Amino acid sequence: MIWVLRRLVIAPALIVLTGVVWVTLPFWVIAAAALAPILPGRWRALRLLWVTMLYLSAESLLLLVMFGLWVASGFGWRLRTPYFAGIHYELVRWVLVVFFREAKRVLALRIRTDGPGPDQHPERPVLVCSRHAGPGDSFTLMYALLHWYDREPRVVLKDTLAWDPAIDVLLHRIPATFISTSPAPGEDFESKIARLASDLDSNDAFVIFPEGGNFTPARREKAIARLRKLGLHQMADRALAMTNVLAPRPGGFLAALDAAPEADVVLVAHTGLDHLLTVADVWRELPMDKELTMRWWQVPRAEIPLGRDERIEWLFAWWERIDDWVENNKPTDLARR
Repeated sequence: MIWVLRRLVIAPALIVLTGVVWVTLPFWVIAAAALAPILPGRWRALRLLWVTMLYLSAESLLLLVMFGLWVASGFGWRLRTPYFAGIHYELVRWVLVVFFREAKRVLALRIRTDGPGPDQHPERPVLVCSRHAGPGDSFTLMYALLHWYDREPRVVLKDTLAWDPAIDVLLHRIPATFISTSPAPGEDFESKIARLASDLDSNDAFVIFPEGGNFTPARREKAIARLRKLGLHQMADRALAMTNVLAPRPGGFLAALDAAPEADVVLVAHTGLDHLLTVADVWRELPMDKELTMRWWQVPRAEIPLGRDERIEWLFAWWERIDDWVENNKPTDLARR
């Protein structure tokens, strides 16, 4: 019954909240402007207010449009057809383009990519394995895949993100799967991942975060302890040497590889959003004035090892390479505005 709470209580409440905030916006603008001379950073309160308004408005508009699509599909009858899936992908693309355009303008944020450009990616499916460090990296990756690389992502993500109303509705309409952080006994998440990675089209991108969660020092220690508990002491020592990433958990990645034998692998590293884990973190950094870098590596399928142990070693070696890249590519401070 949790989905009833999310769909029939939280989603309508968010739309109502957005309406209330818009109606009372003059009050919030005056309050934010009054705080501007007191708070450090140039117009920090006004910047955060605008980003918050943009987020609430985007969530509410998405929910309203998706309700309209549900009605237009015959009250859900044709909702999972390729036609309506394509509409939902275009809808997300539009929202992310608007959001990142405003983020660049209001937060003084720049995003740079290194590696193969959109015209260098062959027309074949890809398995995208990304570093995970902060909630912003997921949105940045989706933005890049949809807007720059013209891909339709299939994403694996934690079920806690389903509490976001728009994410909940959207990712139950396009190919995606939610993984529980506390799986029930006998729950086979690898089978769920394999089903999602099956039958990929040439413009599909299956997205997985092998670390299983955002990087934090506490999670890094826990991941190392888990490897030692499993008797994998050599892997634990290698994980200990990686200071910017968590040790990858290969089960889901291996399941996706087996389910999509025709797909190449794209590995993604990024730096700049690592420490933005809470609203307080975002507040402290405003305006960000950062140049964020995303690094892409594409590995042809023929270069992927065939054996399970060899694939685990291959993934670990790549994560060591990503750790080195992150260490050598800290975010660049731009001129303060």
